Amino acid sequence: MKTITLALTGASGMPYGMRLLEVLLKSGIHVNLVYSQAAQIVSRQEMDLALPARPQDAERALDDYFGVYNGKLKVYGIQDWNAPMASGSNPGHAMVICPCTMGTLGKIAAGIGDDLISRAADVMLKEKRPLILLPREMPFSAIHLENMLKLSHAGATIMPPNPGFYHQPETIRDLVDFVVARILDHLDIEQSLIPKWGSA
Repeated sequence: MKTITLALTGASGMPYGMRLLEVLLKSGIHVNLVYSQAAQIVSRQEMDLALPARPQDAERALDDYFGVYNGKLKVYGIQDWNAPMASGSNPGHAMVICPCTMGTLGKIAAGIGDDLISRAADVMLKEKRPLILLPREMPFSAIHLENMLKLSHAGATIMPPNPGFYHQPETIRDLVDFVVARILDHLDIEQSLIPKWGSA
């Protein structure tokens, strides 16, 4: 069974991260979840969803939100240095930061691992495991672009959440699913959210 680390930060775009979490859990993927304090604020603003500060409370709240998925979700505090993804000996298969603030992206590009999110991302890079970042900002400054290029050279995948329209979306969920489907493709996880180009 694959283990995916999913990090939520304080950028706009929480519906992408929460939909990704839902689909991963429904697919039977074990998810290690960690989120920032700013992500808690954005989650309430964008989805009217309270993410508790205590990991145990968060697991129960998310089980209630999505339905119980047999304990495949494990939530960690942002300063939990005993979490498995904090070490190269147990990093999991891949990590996604969705949405990703420019502050988080900049810390990772500079090699600053001062919390579990940036440390886990640093572990992914050094262990040459897939690291996918979804930076949600507009427009990008030169500093943002330079940091993204630096991370791309280091092996990360930079995937701004820009939905396509060739599948003729009718709802916000359709737009969100387009982005989530592309993440799943890069994680090599089967998905049926959006047909692959040329498959219809």
